[in-house]
Amino acid sequence: MRLFLQLNRRIWIRLAILCCFWSSSGWCYIGNKSKDGFFHRHHEPRSVVRDGRVVNITTKNSSEVKSVLNPTHGIVYVYRYEESRNETTALRVSTQSKGALDNFPVIFVVRQQEGVISWTIPFYLDFQYEFYQVSRTLCPVDKNHRKDIKPKQDIIIEVSSLAENSTDFYLTTSLIENFELRLGEKKDVTVTPTEPKYYMFSFPLGVESVIVTGNSKDTNCLTMSIQDIRCPVYDMDRNIRFHGLYQTMSKEAAIVVQNSSKLLTENAFYVVLVLMPNNMECSSIEEVIPGGKIRSKNLTILINNTTPVNKYSYAIVASVGVFFMVYVIAGVIILIFYLCDKNEGFLSLSEQERGIQPAEGGQHSYGTINRDSHTFALKRYGSGQVDDPTSPLLNAVSPSATTDDSSSVNSSLDTQDIDFLHDAEEEKDVFRTKTALFVSDLSRKGRKKLAKYGKVYNWNLWTIVIFYGLPVVQLMITYQKVLHLTGNEDTCYYNFKCAMPFGVLSAFNNVFSNIGYVMLGILFLLLVWRRDLLHRETVKKFGNIEQYYGIPQPYGLFYAMGLGLCMEGVMSACYHVCPTYSNFQFDTSFMYIIACLCMLRLYQTRHPDINAKAHTAYLYMAFIIFIAVIGVVYQNPIFWIIFAVIHFITTLVLSVQIYYMGRWKIDLGLFNRMRLMLCSDFLQCARPMYKDRLILLIIGNILNWSFAVYGAVKKPSDFASYLLAIFIGNLLFYLFFYLIMKLRSKESIKKWTWFYIIMTCVLWGFALYFFLNHLTSWQLLPAESRDKNHKCILLDFYDAHDIWHFLSASSMFFSFMILLTLDDDLQLIRRDRIPVF
Repeated sequence: MRLFLQLNRRIWIRLAILCCFWSSSGWCYIGNKSKDGFFHRHHEPRSVVRDGRVVNITTKNSSEVKSVLNPTHGIVYVYRYEESRNETTALRVSTQSKGALDNFPVIFVVRQQEGVISWTIPFYLDFQYEFYQVSRTLCPVDKNHRKDIKPKQDIIIEVSSLAENSTDFYLTTSLIENFELRLGEKKDVTVTPTEPKYYMFSFPLGVESVIVTGNSKDTNCLTMSIQDIRCPVYDMDRNIRFHGLYQTMSKEAAIVVQNSSKLLTENAFYVVLVLMPNNMECSSIEEVIPGGKIRSKNLTILINNTTPVNKYSYAIVASVGVFFMVYVIAGVIILIFYLCDKNEGFLSLSEQERGIQPAEGGQHSYGTINRDSHTFALKRYGSGQVDDPTSPLLNAVSPSATTDDSSSVNSSLDTQDIDFLHDAEEEKDVFRTKTALFVSDLSRKGRKKLAKYGKVYNWNLWTIVIFYGLPVVQLMITYQKVLHLTGNEDTCYYNFKCAMPFGVLSAFNNVFSNIGYVMLGILFLLLVWRRDLLHRETVKKFGNIEQYYGIPQPYGLFYAMGLGLCMEGVMSACYHVCPTYSNFQFDTSFMYIIACLCMLRLYQTRHPDINAKAHTAYLYMAFIIFIAVIGVVYQNPIFWIIFAVIHFITTLVLSVQIYYMGRWKIDLGLFNRMRLMLCSDFLQCARPMYKDRLILLIIGNILNWSFAVYGAVKKPSDFASYLLAIFIGNLLFYLFFYLIMKLRSKESIKKWTWFYIIMTCVLWGFALYFFLNHLTSWQLLPAESRDKNHKCILLDFYDAHDIWHFLSASSMFFSFMILLTLDDDLQLIRRDRIPVF
């Protein structure tokens, strides 16, 4: 009996200790299964222990608890949650407490198999926004994608507070309907800063990539994230950037997700939506919320198919095929001209015009046309008449044209006592200060020397390409790696609604669409090479006669222009790897260079000896790019004033140099000489020596000063485009002036040149239409820029900006062809008959 009592005593003591432990820990549960032993599509709060007493709560799809928290005891709720056999479901917990104190908040802790989440009421965001209602979605039991998860889980919710007085609270649990998103089905969602939501999407069979879009009518700032099927889910403003891809959203957002992405491990992902407490990240404006009003956002989620990677080939082949057809058409035209052209070139000229004189043995030798064409220019200056090309005066000093009579006459003179002033031929002022200038006056340098100057432009540009291009490529690869590592899609300004990822590239279509620049640049180089080859054959066949007919043809600048067009495509592709405001200069740098090269080439046409040297020209271009960088990064009123002053002075100095054909020295006395010129010529209404040049420079100065004043007053935020507009405007103005002066001088324009002019105008018109259809803007914040995004409009692969790439590349190619063929009508015209303007 004693042994029995001792045994019972031990049993009772153990039972008492166990009860005390249960009472102090405050939880237990009692389970009742359904008829088939499972709880389908619902959860059941099993039991509650409060102050040591068990309270049973049973419901099917939701439950709501209104209770008072005792200051000495916490309350623990235990839920038995089980996965549905047909689809994944999730549980959502909503809490509220109006009586919670700032210093003694109500603490909610939820424990699941794979982690713990907790929050307090009042809930603070950024330490300044206070909320008394919080809702969270618990990590779902998803046996299909998470093999190690238990199909049955006990979810424990503990409520506690250290407040001295009792605190009331509300606790609501509910099952999320339609937790899984379907392809092509819209989902309307409402979120608040303390009530984030997320849903799951599984890739159907055969679907390689999808685009997740969010659309809303209001501008409240929201962050949309794509995360892998893992727990915990980062669904708060302070941790949503820890994992996956994310974008800020104002009205629109779009994220392309590939099934083969390293981000996804189970062919599925969560779409997480978190509303920011203010709009600072989306619009830099902190919205003031009226008292008592809860900030919220209504949006629609839609997931659609995108063009799979294996379908990219159709768009790629189509675009390359179009440019390849240009190659074919160019080859056919060249072949037709080769077979049908009856123009004999210099053979169509008479022997006297070609300077060919009979030699011994019936052979012909190439004579030398008089280089002292300035003698006849002086005569024309005095008489205003143009000499006959067959005039005997033309050959008066030509050794090959000297007759015996003239020889006898000349032999009677004492030539030792006569100064023929041979150094006058080397003095530039003798030729460049005449009122009637011809190309022969400004082409005193030899053909080889001019060709050497042109080649330096080409080789110097190759040096720039290597030392400038390689760091750009390296930098953009780094940008792309950072984007993939951080998942921050706010880094780059893509058209996300038409972003076709491929490999490491997030927008392969925007990169590849620059192929037109490269292909057409190579075609232009081939056409220039053909012309250069034909020119060398002409020189080889006709000797030095080519030096006295037509426009001098140093092709180095043309080669540099073709290389610049290719590099524009490469640099534009690098920029579109990750478009941002800080690397926009990559897209425009070679545009500046191309514009400068075109103006130099156009000026070199009639001023072969006056063109700037390559190293000087590229030094000025480098300074321009430096100004562009400063303007993009450090725009302020002082910068705009300084830039306007530099623009004004540079335009004025260049105008003086152009007006006096480079015969004014650029030194400290330049401005004093300009003052004296104004006093002697303009103030006294003197007749200008070079009327046409003066009109050109006056209009050019007005144009440039207008640009300078506009910049100083309006201060455009896109300084790179503003600077590019200055160069393009000056180039177009000079080309327009050149065409007018060419027609005014009664020079003809070939039919194919007119064709290039028409094609250039048409293509530039369409190109500018698509360029002005802005799809992104790095002048805005990423969320605001995405509001401009549009879907693909060509082959389900290219957007409007890609079409701009195609059209602008074609426009630039035809523009180059205008410069290449503009003076083809002058091939058989003597240079002392070709005016300078």
